Amino acid sequence: MDSHSESPWRGALCQGSHIEWVCCASKFIRIASLVAMREINSSWSLSKVFARRVRSLCEKLIVSLCEAEEEFSLEQALDGGDAAESTEEKQSDTETTLSDSEEVVDEPDDRNRTSVLANGRVGSQRIVTTFSGDSLSLGVREPVYEVVEVKSNGKVSTRKINRRQLLKSSGLRPRDIRSVDPSLFMTNSMPALLVREYAILLNLGSLRAIAMQDCVLIFDNNRIGGKAFLETLLPRLNPKNSNGGPSMPFEIEVVEAALLSRIQRLEQRLMELEPRVQALLEALPNRLTGDILEQLRTSKQTLVELGSKAGALRQMLLDLLEDPHEIRRMCIMGRNCTLNKGNNNMECSVPFEKQNAEEEEEEIEMLLENYLQRCESCHGQAERLLDSAREMEDSIAVNLSSRRLEVSRVELLLQVGTFCVAVGALVAGIFGMNLKSYLEEHVLAFWLTTAGIIVGGIIAFFLMYSYLRARKIF
Repeated sequence: MDSHSESPWRGALCQGSHIEWVCCASKFIRIASLVAMREINSSWSLSKVFARRVRSLCEKLIVSLCEAEEEFSLEQALDGGDAAESTEEKQSDTETTLSDSEEVVDEPDDRNRTSVLANGRVGSQRIVTTFSGDSLSLGVREPVYEVVEVKSNGKVSTRKINRRQLLKSSGLRPRDIRSVDPSLFMTNSMPALLVREYAILLNLGSLRAIAMQDCVLIFDNNRIGGKAFLETLLPRLNPKNSNGGPSMPFEIEVVEAALLSRIQRLEQRLMELEPRVQALLEALPNRLTGDILEQLRTSKQTLVELGSKAGALRQMLLDLLEDPHEIRRMCIMGRNCTLNKGNNNMECSVPFEKQNAEEEEEEIEMLLENYLQRCESCHGQAERLLDSAREMEDSIAVNLSSRRLEVSRVELLLQVGTFCVAVGALVAGIFGMNLKSYLEEHVLAFWLTTAGIIVGGIIAFFLMYSYLRARKIF
């Protein structure tokens, strides 16, 4: 067990009869939880808030104890000892005994409380707590995965396997399954290639797989990533396509097929998107319509998605190339070799195995560098197209700004003209009052007044226009 997973509970489990200790502790904590739940419904001296906290603490302690018991049983089973079998039998007997005396209670207020059994005695409550990922759930069956198994000879079969069987067959720990668990698809979206002692875990977009020495297990094969991976892997396993050359180990073939299918899908999407973006960039300066702008927006979003996926895959390959320890762990898989912790050198019992492992290490490095270059090419092309789309958006924004400026100038000219006409209307309104000014007695007064209003308005308009030009508003 790892250092970070050790706790006082698990240390106690590793000494003596851990199953009996867990049973006693579980019964004690369940009694405390029962008392806390009865306290919520009664009017005893303790507060309801404190009772709920006690119940919550009891739930966490039970989960921690059962998780420790589960991991200890798994380690004993992987070692192949007889102690693990007896432990599982005791555990099943204990769970059967506890399940006979327990009952799941649901209430309208969505809180678990004690229920009175038909014979009048108070039944103990079963605490049902569900966690995502690898956490053990009390009262809930362990998850069952539907996987596609591909043998090293190319035979494909579909079967169902639960978590316990998967851990035993692959030699993995419960926390390792999180990276390929299909139920955690949204949380584990970053690409990962994890090397373990007996298996390699692959998380490349919609492809989730576990590669072992003689087979590979593919999760969610109905996704586009799983289908593309199968189409790439199966021809490589055909002996007719080997061309008589030395074949790589099966797990390395799986890794190469996974990287190849992932990068090919990125390249294909980029090749389909590039002509459309180029056509939009050529049409946009002359046609600023809503449909074209919407196509540019969706294309830009697709480019951002492709760039982020290619960048994440590139970073994963860079991290893998910068860590020679992981590459050597791939090479010694299935061989009687170990890695020296001091200088990270390979030590093999058979000399030619060390030579083969060193040759495979060079081939794996060249393989990763090749796919790294292709990934960088995809990322660079996506970034260039994205920069072109952003530049076109900036150009469109500048063009629209210039048009808005022209409209604002026209509006300002109209406002100046309206002001001059309003001044003339004011003069006309003054003469339109029913007051005697004695100008109406003169024949030329009307024409002089009209000409004065028109000439004055024109002069005022040009004066204001000259002022605005001097202030560089026009």
